[in-house]
Amino acid sequence: MTGAVDIHAHVVPADFPRYAGRHADHAWPSMCPVGCGHRHIMIRGNVFRTVSEASWDAARRIADMDAAGIAVQALSPMPELLSYWFEADDAVAMAEVVNGSIADMVDARPGRFVGLGMVPLQAPDRAVEVLQALMRDGRFRGIEIGTNVNGVPIGDARFAPLFAEAERLGAAVFVHALHPVGDERLVGPALLKAVVSFPCETAFAVAGLMTGGILSRHPGLKIAFSHGGGAFASILPRLQYGWETLKPIGALMAESPREIARRLYFDTLVYDAPTLRHLAEVFGPDRLLIGTDHPFDIQDCDPLGSLAAAGFSDEVSDLVTRRNPARFLGTAA
Repeated sequence: MTGAVDIHAHVVPADFPRYAGRHADHAWPSMCPVGCGHRHIMIRGNVFRTVSEASWDAARRIADMDAAGIAVQALSPMPELLSYWFEADDAVAMAEVVNGSIADMVDARPGRFVGLGMVPLQAPDRAVEVLQALMRDGRFRGIEIGTNVNGVPIGDARFAPLFAEAERLGAAVFVHALHPVGDERLVGPALLKAVVSFPCETAFAVAGLMTGGILSRHPGLKIAFSHGGGAFASILPRLQYGWETLKPIGALMAESPREIARRLYFDTLVYDAPTLRHLAEVFGPDRLLIGTDHPFDIQDCDPLGSLAAAGFSDEVSDLVTRRNPARFLGTAA
């Protein structure tokens, strides 16, 4: 890949087929045009989010990428589309719709897009099958998963087969906050979930994958965490201290949390130059990847400017923009 690569960019299909499953699940989404290229995503008769044509239109998306200096995007589903709350058959059907939309965009401009698809993680065996099929399709480099599956942390042993297969296949795994714990503690509008709850939820996911042993058992797993890993950079010293001094915590991990953390990847979506420099210091500059959250409202519209504000050297900037994502996605740098 030449030029900057964005590993955190979401897709919503232009339309969804009518629900034709056997479970009468009214959470199946639909799209409602509202003018100016925007559409409402409707779930259970309510507007979940209003999105622009950049969510599905390759040409519009590429115009945004060019304006931001992004050469390649790794396309992943809008997290709510992961559909872990569906019956397994319906989740597989949704994966076919969403992954098909991603594949169509990659086909439209194969030099500008690669895919990170979705799998029905509530049914781990079927998730493995979908992952295998995606990795046989040259348009996909891996998958996006949520931080929990209906309240069960992804560090739980029941999901270990997926991570084992992802490691075996060399598939990239991008972890995004989903249905965070603790929303009832927020004071203010629902929009606070994205800015307050998501970072905490992501930190829980990283810690759970460590303490559950998955990251130690699969040291070759290529896994990245959105929003800079959330609060995890601040939690890591406490987890390290607990591992060193508290036997019950030390027994959970065969290697130190700091050592494990230096094998993981984290995106740059932290909106603050000192915080971004801190991530490079804690995790290493070779573990950072550009992430924008395009095309949603919370996106970083100037990711290269964010790197420049952090004062990174040309060598570090080249790592973050090009060489690290090539390693994560398994593509040529």
